Amino acid sequence: MITFLGFIVLVAGLSALVLSKLEKQEKLPGWLKGIRKGPAYFLIVTGIFLMLLKSLFFFADRGYNYLLVYPSGKMNAEMDQGIKWRGFAKIDRWDKYIDVKVVDEKSDMKDIDAIEGIMQPIPIRFIDQVTATAKVSARFQLPKSAEQFISLAVEFKSLDNLIQTTLIPTVKEVMSNTGYMFAAQDYISGEAQNFRTTFEEQLSGGSYKVNKITSYDTIYADIDKPEENRVIQGIKTNYTVKKVLKNGVPERIPNEITKNGIIVSQVIVDDIFLETTFKQRLEAQRDESAKRQLEQQKIKTAKDAQARIIAEGERDKAEERVKQEKEQVKTLIAIETKLKQEETNKKLAAIQLETEKLASQKIKVKADAEAYEISRKVSAGITPEVKLQMELDRDVKVAAEIAKIKFPETMIMAGDAKGGTPLESLIGAAMAKQLQTTKR
Repeated sequence: MITFLGFIVLVAGLSALVLSKLEKQEKLPGWLKGIRKGPAYFLIVTGIFLMLLKSLFFFADRGYNYLLVYPSGKMNAEMDQGIKWRGFAKIDRWDKYIDVKVVDEKSDMKDIDAIEGIMQPIPIRFIDQVTATAKVSARFQLPKSAEQFISLAVEFKSLDNLIQTTLIPTVKEVMSNTGYMFAAQDYISGEAQNFRTTFEEQLSGGSYKVNKITSYDTIYADIDKPEENRVIQGIKTNYTVKKVLKNGVPERIPNEITKNGIIVSQVIVDDIFLETTFKQRLEAQRDESAKRQLEQQKIKTAKDAQARIIAEGERDKAEERVKQEKEQVKTLIAIETKLKQEETNKKLAAIQLETEKLASQKIKVKADAEAYEISRKVSAGITPEVKLQMELDRDVKVAAEIAKIKFPETMIMAGDAKGGTPLESLIGAAMAKQLQTTKR
């Protein structure tokens, strides 16, 4: 539009210049009379400027890099937005950010027009020989350095060529190498995040040099009885991938992205579709694992019930044992108490017997004294009547004194072989002595 407007102004200026040189201007219409060369030259210059404006300047939009090739062959890069000097250079516009995405029939097709690079699902093979297809999305940024951008633009000539010959093949290659570093079983067991991180690191910094290590584990069947021998159930193959280190740093193989200074700004692993046979094997393992866990739970429940029954039996036995021990203690305490009471009674009876013996000896001594007194009086010449009265008084007193003796209500005494008791022996001895005295 500006070029066309400049052309109109230029034509108007040239016309004005021609009219200003005419000698007979009286025949011209009134509005064309009096045209001077100055305004005509101004219109000519203005028209030329407007026509050349797009070749001298251009507006750099946001989100784009521009390669300028001047008529002299010199190249320059404009990487910021705004009005820039062009100087009759040829301009190639490159998207600053390039999106590459796997698209299939299940993908959302709303924003597909905004994607610069479209790929088919990427086939990969894990280290345990399980195949899969991967869906990924990646965003790349052109180099921030003008020199690197100019070199990139010269090498690939167009953005589409860069996408089709470098970005998409590199993404596929790195995804394939990443799959080689992981086992499918590990991926589904929690290594998905590590898988995505490794893929991004290799895409932005180059692929890792790795060594594959294969190991074999012998799997034995469970032993149900102690006398049984262990049976080999199978051999499990394990694969390990270790990075090759140099001075403690992993060695890398540069790819075309790293070589050209392209920046990987975002990587997303949308999904990994494992092969059908592996899914079926996983489902079978899952079902078998669920059955095994159910059986183990049943066994554990039965063992817990058995342990509970045994514990209850031990508890009941302990209660009965404690109960019987309590009864035994009560019986033993009663026996010990009775024995102590019997021992105390024996001691009390012995003390009382000793007391009675002393009392009996006292009475005997007193009786002997009175008998001696009477015998002395008789020897001194007492008449038979007085003697008889005195003996009678003596017997009455002795009987009275004997009547005053208090014998124990309960007494344990041992008799001799003839059946007599100590008390009877004392009484007998006293009476014998009395008779002896009477005979004298």
